[in-house]
Amino acid sequence: MRRVLQQLAPVLRLTRVTTAFAAVANVWFLILWTRAHTVNELPEASRAFQDKPLWMLLLAGAGSALGLFAYGTSLNDVTDLHRDRAMKLDRPIVEGRISPEAVVLSVAGSLIVAVLGATAFGTMGVMLTLLVALAILLFNVLGKFVPAIGMVLLGVIYAGHMLTPNVGARFLVPVWLVMTHALVLAGLTHRLARRSPPISRRAFVFAALGLAGVSAVLGWMMWSRTGTLWPEWVSPTAWIGPAVLVGLFAALVVRRVRTLGVGPRAAEKVSRYGSLWLALYACAWLFGAGQLRAMAIMGALAGAGFLGMTILRELYALGEHPVGYRR
Repeated sequence: MRRVLQQLAPVLRLTRVTTAFAAVANVWFLILWTRAHTVNELPEASRAFQDKPLWMLLLAGAGSALGLFAYGTSLNDVTDLHRDRAMKLDRPIVEGRISPEAVVLSVAGSLIVAVLGATAFGTMGVMLTLLVALAILLFNVLGKFVPAIGMVLLGVIYAGHMLTPNVGARFLVPVWLVMTHALVLAGLTHRLARRSPPISRRAFVFAALGLAGVSAVLGWMMWSRTGTLWPEWVSPTAWIGPAVLVGLFAALVVRRVRTLGVGPRAAEKVSRYGSLWLALYACAWLFGAGQLRAMAIMGALAGAGFLGMTILRELYALGEHPVGYRR
């Protein structure tokens, strides 16, 4: 058992599967939301969406989300190799616990899985998946080293990936919330971890303007598709749950920072809870819309993700530092 864990640990760490469920949550939410509001959400060209079994759509969405997430994280380790050799000696590639050939296979294989999963959502879903993959490549080459661009690009990646199941979605407020959450979380963890280069005032202003610009684009898309920013077929109180969660997350961040102080540990905690919050947002939107069955599915995913995250972290720690007896 220990030998198996030691062999799997580098792959698990390379792909960071402990937080991948957040990407699945975003995609599953749009699938469940679209199925619940088929008449209002699906354009005529995408009516075939409703004829496919829900389990097939969820399975394809999970494959697409996990594939694209693993592609991004593996690509991150490839592009950061020289930097990790100087600053992060515990990374699997630097330690030699996973070969460069295996990393290349992980990048290519995960992208193939993402594209195959997206085929269930039609040509537009595949095209958007490839565009998001390109954005991820740009983020790893440029965005990480220019925080202002990186934060905006990361928000766009989250929004684009979320829209993969239904590119023509008409109610885009949940997409905007996820995009904003991802952008703010990226900037917050960057500051908490004291990463280099630091976020300057100019970078902060650029990121704020970028967020405003992308928000305007989403607003224009929604207006052009529905003629309003809040369609009448969406409950006027559906925003309450997500708004409460925003406040709770802010309080959680303040509490964690006060307890742990500023540093990498606080950044890691905030990042982990920030990933969990995306699934909670989805549950809140579905509950506000009265879609209790869909909310139960999302709740099960959130619970499974949190449990899996905990178990995998413990298994990884056990493989790295097995329990022994003191003499």
